[in-house]
Amino acid sequence: MKRNVFIWLVFIVLAWLPARAQQPAYLCRPTADLSLLLNSGETIRWQMQQAAKTGKGDDISSVNYDSKAWLPAQVPGTVLTNLVANKIYPDPYYGDNNRKKRNLIPDIADAGREFYHYWFRTDFRVPASYKGKRIWLKFNGINYRCTIWLNGARLGDMAGMFNDRSFDITTLADLKGKNVLAVDVQPVDFPGAYDKAGAKRTGAVGENHNGGDGEMGKNVSMLMSVGWDFTAPDGIRDRNTGIWRDVELFATGDVILAHPFVKTSLPLRDTTSARETISVEVSNASDQPRQGIITGSITQPGIKFSAPFSLAPHETRTLVFTPEEFKALTLQHPRLWWPVNKGEPYLYDLDLRAIVQNKESHHVHTQFGVRTVTTDRQTPDKSRRFLVNGQPVFIRGTNWVPEAMLRNSRLRTYSELRYTRQAGINLLRLWAGGVAESDYFYELCDRFGLLVWNEFWITGDTRMPADTALYLENVESTVKRIRNHASVAYYVGANESKEMPGEGKLILSLDDTHGYQEQSECCGVHDGSPYKYENPMQYFENTASRRGSRVDGFNPEYGAPCTPVYESLKRMMPEKDLWPINDSVWTYLDGNGFHQVNTQYRQAVNEFGESSSIQEYAEKAQLVGALNFRAIWEVWNYNKFSYGDRWTSGFLFWYHNSPLPQTASRMYDWYLEPTAALYYSQNALAPLHPQFDYLKNSVSVYNDYRRPFTGYTVEATVYDLDAQPVRKKLTTINIPADGVVNDVIKIDFPENITQVHFIKLTLKDEHGRLINDAFYWRSKDSYKGAWTMTGPAVSGFADINKLKKANLNVSVKKEIREKKMVLKVTVANPSAALSFFTRLKLEDTNGSSVTPAFYSDNFFSLLPGEIKYVDIEIPAEINYKNLVLVTGAFNSKSIKTTL
Repeated sequence: MKRNVFIWLVFIVLAWLPARAQQPAYLCRPTADLSLLLNSGETIRWQMQQAAKTGKGDDISSVNYDSKAWLPAQVPGTVLTNLVANKIYPDPYYGDNNRKKRNLIPDIADAGREFYHYWFRTDFRVPASYKGKRIWLKFNGINYRCTIWLNGARLGDMAGMFNDRSFDITTLADLKGKNVLAVDVQPVDFPGAYDKAGAKRTGAVGENHNGGDGEMGKNVSMLMSVGWDFTAPDGIRDRNTGIWRDVELFATGDVILAHPFVKTSLPLRDTTSARETISVEVSNASDQPRQGIITGSITQPGIKFSAPFSLAPHETRTLVFTPEEFKALTLQHPRLWWPVNKGEPYLYDLDLRAIVQNKESHHVHTQFGVRTVTTDRQTPDKSRRFLVNGQPVFIRGTNWVPEAMLRNSRLRTYSELRYTRQAGINLLRLWAGGVAESDYFYELCDRFGLLVWNEFWITGDTRMPADTALYLENVESTVKRIRNHASVAYYVGANESKEMPGEGKLILSLDDTHGYQEQSECCGVHDGSPYKYENPMQYFENTASRRGSRVDGFNPEYGAPCTPVYESLKRMMPEKDLWPINDSVWTYLDGNGFHQVNTQYRQAVNEFGESSSIQEYAEKAQLVGALNFRAIWEVWNYNKFSYGDRWTSGFLFWYHNSPLPQTASRMYDWYLEPTAALYYSQNALAPLHPQFDYLKNSVSVYNDYRRPFTGYTVEATVYDLDAQPVRKKLTTINIPADGVVNDVIKIDFPENITQVHFIKLTLKDEHGRLINDAFYWRSKDSYKGAWTMTGPAVSGFADINKLKKANLNVSVKKEIREKKMVLKVTVANPSAALSFFTRLKLEDTNGSSVTPAFYSDNFFSLLPGEIKYVDIEIPAEINYKNLVLVTGAFNSKSIKTTL
């Protein structure tokens, strides 16, 4: 009986949601002159105060705005971020200040929800250009529940972290004076606890209390904020309560547009034409009937279309423009959108205007890609594969997690996605315990050709959301917001759990152009691992997970860590904890030791010789991370689509970005400082790449392009510790389209070769031009089998300290490109010694590392006489004056070049 009641409740919720969506709650931002951000800045000042100190009750009149107790606040921002900025609590990101047992910052589970219940307030003036317009106030994201007041009147409520909502403030706004905006923000309904006594664990065995006691899952929020082994292991103290996304003020006419959506029909055998169906929600916000016309244009081909509309007061309709009715919407010879390496990620511009009485009421602009993204299981083992425009795409993807305290910015988003594209990754999975990403995130993914796997907010480590209607409302809001992006590739209902009943049906009713599966480990996607540092020899023999074979089918989580560079480590914790290494602090900053940074990873670092300082240790740690990351990518390259008795359609590296400073970092750390892992991933993920197998001692060539290559030459040269060539092999090959040529060269190493030696691979085209190269270090140690720290990729590297000293010549030219400084760096090795692991580093006059900065390559090795050309782009937001370029190698002195 209870089951039948529940099904009826779900049915009622689904029936109610479309009707509620008819309200003009989710608007597109209009033209720039009628849009204003109310974020903290030079003209907008926010304040906040604990609700208990503002007066009893939730009546806006009880809030004492004149109290000196109100604190300056940053919006977007969370309560805890602002309390830290006001120096009430120490920075959770420094050392182990956040460790719950230290009791430096009150945890909501102990202090209670009211402790982090805060009011936010600001005042603003309405621009004169808004006169005679309908004025809107939009909140793009509040966590978790709020009541919004303007000039003493209650505007309304919001709930759920992933909702946005617009409020019509035309009759409330003061066009001449200041407007007072106040928001009563309450924390999540179920804060959960990391270490609640007697709580029944919900997570997998050995996963470090992931999700705490599981209660956090009852909210529609960022579940990882209660604690996970890749972030703050015991949680973020306020569970990220606050106004975490932009607040906007804008103006329109009475008729407004929302959610433009372009659906492409593209014949896969003949892509010379594409049929586009365009829809848009049209709303009348007034008390009077409104008639007019919707005009549309696709700018590149010069396509125009229009249709009349007639709306009753407060009515919303969806207008659909089909190619059957509008022939211009059949694009001839369209430029297709492709992901990384498959072609250009071309975007078309679409403009839609609502015209009422010959005046523009609302204008929205969006971009779209002409492409189809599908998945199927037409593979030998029924594993899932992805196809774009009918072409199979081998997924070399990654798992994306958000900044732990939502301390995000456009620069951070750009930098992280810029590094991601540089690495050569082609798909991002938005893991379910994180957030629904920003519009800017998707815009950049569109531009960079990055596919996005969109996962919703249920995890197997936590409970199901308690408010079904609220959850589905947040899902609807998110799908409508993101569905038009070319990068959107797939929808997944949950992480390692069941979907919310009705979720898949709702998603596909909103967007049937993409595939859907109910959770991350089903439907041709098996479970993940390994996650920790393991002996890279085990990647090659496919024994890196005790769960069994993991280099097969589609693996959603497979990866390892990389220790940050020294410059970041010294920003991360007190000097006393850096050296000798304080195991307690380092372990806490490794998700309570989950990634084995202080155990196996350290053992691998010490195989390069015991270090005498943190600087030396951090440098050697980069060697371990670089080799490990590249090995993982190359093993999957080797097994692309099919090899022997295995079938692989792709995998997702676990995980990608550092949500906070941590000793188990990734390709770049929280400070946006790249590690060597970025550049060795970039090498492994190059579209044409020669690669070395440490287990078979063989050379293979990978091709990610959709075309074949004939008459290419691959060469392998072995060098001893003194950089003298001792073995060389060369062969000519034909490389199939989107394929791999395996084991084209077998290297037999001389018995008397030095303990540590090097391998240089080059790939040249039919004209002898260098296409790509790769450089490896290897030891003579034998591999003694899985779960040992032995073998030529991990042990016996102490002799690296006997390298002869190298000398470097460095020259720099400066260019300005689109207001960005670009340094054209030439590094030459005129010495007779190998310049091993050569690194470029930008510093300011105080000796601090400049981040972010985008190096085209780094941590490279130069043989005697070799020259390397590197571009370094400095974002416009960074002051590029009075900088110093520091160039040095593992076995050379540093050279400082003043810029």
